[in-house]
Amino acid sequence: MSETSPIITREAGFTPAAAVAGTRPFLSEDMKGRLSGSLESLGYTVAGLALLVVVWWVGGRMVEASDDLYAFADFAPAPTLLRLREMIATGEAFQITVPSLVRVASGLFWAIVIGVPVGILVGAITGFRKLTNVPFQFLRMISPLSWMPIAVMAFATWEGAIVFLIAVAAIWPVLFSTASGLRRIEPSWFKVARNLGARPWHMLFVIILPAISQDILAGIRLALGVAWIILVPAEYLGVTSGLGYAINDARDTLEYDRLAATVVIIGVIGFSLDTLLQLAIAKLSWLRSS
Repeated sequence: MSETSPIITREAGFTPAAAVAGTRPFLSEDMKGRLSGSLESLGYTVAGLALLVVVWWVGGRMVEASDDLYAFADFAPAPTLLRLREMIATGEAFQITVPSLVRVASGLFWAIVIGVPVGILVGAITGFRKLTNVPFQFLRMISPLSWMPIAVMAFATWEGAIVFLIAVAAIWPVLFSTASGLRRIEPSWFKVARNLGARPWHMLFVIILPAISQDILAGIRLALGVAWIILVPAEYLGVTSGLGYAINDARDTLEYDRLAATVVIIGVIGFSLDTLLQLAIAKLSWLRSS
């Protein structure tokens, strides 16, 4: 009597737990959709990389077959990847990368420290925005490399000059993105905060910074792209380390496989940093979706 009869169970309208578990799908429709989207994205990524390698290989074969360009045959994928493996194994890739990352981080630090507060002022104070609009737009359109002679004279070390050039290039995306994000904040948020007795510091840390954090990260992402581009020519300035110096040195010594391998390292690191910032921005997407 302790066992339940299948007949009684069916007649009573009950379904055994084992039957329910057996009919339950292994993956929900939402999980299937996400998995399908991820696989599709991965497929496009692999196809894009394969296309890039094919174009690179064809270009290398054309250079190798040219009577005028055959000396640059080491730009082809095979010599480049072999030299890249050697640079990673010997630690050379790490040695030339760390100084460049430190310089970019230092330049971005100063761009954020200066750009975010000034951007908040531009977005919050109408008079200040009108006063600084033309000067800021004028300075933004000047190539950061144009400041190179001034940087060399103003700073006692090459490191300081390079960090200055990176900061000058990176500050504008941070500043304008911060100001744009602040201007999109719902004005009623400030009214409610004032009615609740919020002070200026509360406004800044409880309302403004959380609301514009996604915009700040978007500006930092743009600034990183600009800084990463400025880095290589900036490192032509007298330093004896870094990715830019490695490219210049490889060019002077005619080591074109090393030059191409360094370019690959620059691309991989830049893409990785951009992806990390993109993921951080996606984590804060609730600010806009809500």
